[in-house]
Amino acid sequence: MKALVTGGAGFVGTNLIKRLLNDSYDVISIDNYCSGFKKNHQKGCEYYNTNLINKTFYDDCKIGDIDIIFHMAALARIQPSIKNPVETVENNFNSTLNVLEYARNNNVSVVYAGSSSKHHGLYGSPYAWSKYGGEELCKLYNEVYNLNTAVCRFYNVYGDNHIRTGTYATVIGIFENQFLKKEALTLVGDGEQRRDFTHVDDIVDGLIKCGDNLLFRDNSMISGDFFELGSGVNYSINEVAKMFGKEYPVEYVSERKGEYDRTLCDYSEARLKLNWKPTNSLKNYIKEFINK
Repeated sequence: MKALVTGGAGFVGTNLIKRLLNDSYDVISIDNYCSGFKKNHQKGCEYYNTNLINKTFYDDCKIGDIDIIFHMAALARIQPSIKNPVETVENNFNSTLNVLEYARNNNVSVVYAGSSSKHHGLYGSPYAWSKYGGEELCKLYNEVYNLNTAVCRFYNVYGDNHIRTGTYATVIGIFENQFLKKEALTLVGDGEQRRDFTHVDDIVDGLIKCGDNLLFRDNSMISGDFFELGSGVNYSINEVAKMFGKEYPVEYVSERKGEYDRTLCDYSEARLKLNWKPTNSLKNYIKEFINK
């Protein structure tokens, strides 16, 4: 089987490619490296540097016959999208449209990386709107063109290869970087925002289960479905900071536009239809990190 992973040099994409290669897939990655890194390249995967908003991306890459697309590529994070709304919407929406059009013309199943941000107001940020727009495109192509699609919504992913610095850094990644530098952990607002943190291995497992269902089951029962992939447990940012040490110093910074108070995943649909459930613990992950 041959898989195309968009955003394959990024955080989730890299971990997904590792798993696909381990499962004996032939894998191709397309990434424009705006938040991906060549250091993430995996032996056995074929990488192309191009932009999916180019309608002829498949000609540029000469990707050949593909069985499934895992569409992970996007300009992520709320704050950058508020600063750069046009770039965010054009990239996230148009790239998804181009991927789906390629899939329609070549009868290729698509697993799309959605976002839990849709649950907190579609107009809270350009990022939230653009990712929801991608979901709606998947639904459109599923219903009008009978294209096999599945959407997986992620909740605050952490783990191997997450970004620790810069615009696209994750909360846990930022805390890790500050901890290693013996700096105070920076918390936004009062730190009482609650987040459902999900290990990337659990996310990848959900993506693989979606892909397997679309590929290997006749009349797939999940085609057109949406799945929430999260731990089902949330912590306040204050609680997360204390996992790095009850007395470890923290510093509070001003609240930011577009942030929301609470995320918590209900993964019952994924458990029912995909036989998926999370197996990793944030507490254990941080404990292992600080004891290295």
